Amino acid sequence: MTTAGTPNPLGTQPGALDYLALLERLQNAFHASIDDVDPTAAVPTCGGWTVRDLVEHLAQIHHWAAAQARAQRASRLGDGPFELAPHYAAQAAELRETLGRLAPDATARVLSHPKPLAPGPASFWHRRQVYETLIHLHDLRAAAAGHTREDLVADVPPEVWADAVDEVVTVFQPRQVGLGRMRPLTVHVLLGADDAAGTHSWVLGSPDRDRAREVVPDATVTGPARALALLLWGRLTPDQAGVTVEGSRRDLDAVLAEPIVP
Repeated sequence: MTTAGTPNPLGTQPGALDYLALLERLQNAFHASIDDVDPTAAVPTCGGWTVRDLVEHLAQIHHWAAAQARAQRASRLGDGPFELAPHYAAQAAELRETLGRLAPDATARVLSHPKPLAPGPASFWHRRQVYETLIHLHDLRAAAAGHTREDLVADVPPEVWADAVDEVVTVFQPRQVGLGRMRPLTVHVLLGADDAAGTHSWVLGSPDRDRAREVVPDATVTGPARALALLLWGRLTPDQAGVTVEGSRRDLDAVLAEPIVP
């Protein structure tokens, strides 16, 4: 069984990013934006969702993740409709308090494959909920703007966005294959972040960095880490992201059409 392990962002030493501080900051930003958007407004980055759907989803995910961190079954939150800002604030607080109380190496249930969940460290949820919140903050701001664009969340450092790319490449895409939600990729896409400190590159479909160095890519995508993360999460097209594409654009588009994230 392959189980996601303790986060090791950017190939640096564990703890290089303060995930719990990031989580609180991003939750506060999300919460502060809720009342600025009509709950019935469409979320252009999330299919047929409205803002109400988005806020209730993230609140539910925070509640569910807190239970997984405790290795418990999540309780039902009720059917709603909820008063959105207070409802979100309550679930966000539950998650922060749970993660703050648990030791990072406490046994939790974490995302895995071939089973969807397996025992792992509670610290897994520190990282995972940062990026759940970050991507949905982008979605909420896209709803407020009426369209998506690359700079809707502009006050998050490139190193954080680079770690979001790393999560997709090393956790989500392999898990989607392991759960049978997609076939292994036959096309190799090299991703390069040109704005994060140091050198950050990944080969989508080859989460092992040592083996990835041996791969000859079919397409190479270079740009800011934020653009790469939003591209992988399906929030932007390559043209909207403003990335540089070398090699086969057709192969890149085929890869991005796959369910590489849940």
